[in-house]
Amino acid sequence: MTVLDVEALRGLPHREASGRLLAGGWNVCGLGDWATVWRSPDGALVARVSPFEPAYGVFVELCRSLEGNPLLPRIELDAPLAGGGRITVLEFLTPVGRAEAEAVVGRWNVAAPDDPITVVRRKAEQLDAEAARSIPFWGGLDHNSGNVLRNAAGEPKLVDLFYAAGLEIYRVLREDPARLAEAIPAEHRRYICDIAALARRSDPDELAALRAAADSIG
Repeated sequence: MTVLDVEALRGLPHREASGRLLAGGWNVCGLGDWATVWRSPDGALVARVSPFEPAYGVFVELCRSLEGNPLLPRIELDAPLAGGGRITVLEFLTPVGRAEAEAVVGRWNVAAPDDPITVVRRKAEQLDAEAARSIPFWGGLDHNSGNVLRNAAGEPKLVDLFYAAGLEIYRVLREDPARLAEAIPAEHRRYICDIAALARRSDPDELAALRAAADSIG
């Protein structure tokens, strides 16, 4: 399955999109709080599939607005999935050592005028401020050392620089579902209980309570 084939997954439910990736020879290589990551058969790309994604689009906007910046990954495809999900295809990245990651974070903090990371920081801070005004349950900007990876050429890349306030989202869903319904339209939260973190960490009673709350607001 090529990137052009992945484009055909646009608008599908996340389970169907994942099933087609599996059938196309892609394999799971990572599991985050919000998404499952699939690696392409040739190993060059990954597809990040999320059933409910309030924040990742801001990172995609950052990468596309600064295309060619050596500190940001190459985005091959980004498309919505049914019910508020998202699929993003980007270059395959691997972890870096602690010292290298901390060195990159140090560059972010120093923000030297001639360092390409400074352009990333300025744009990220701008997008963070805009998102805080427009995206419900926005979490903020996150440039910790765990968000430093590298590409096949060994070049460091910054990933996942923004986050949604997941604990708050699911606390509100459980305690005040009407408030959540007012903040996030139904078409953007159809699969709100399907994110990876819930499947990995919640006990059966917690999952049942969250699903009942989600069902109560449609």
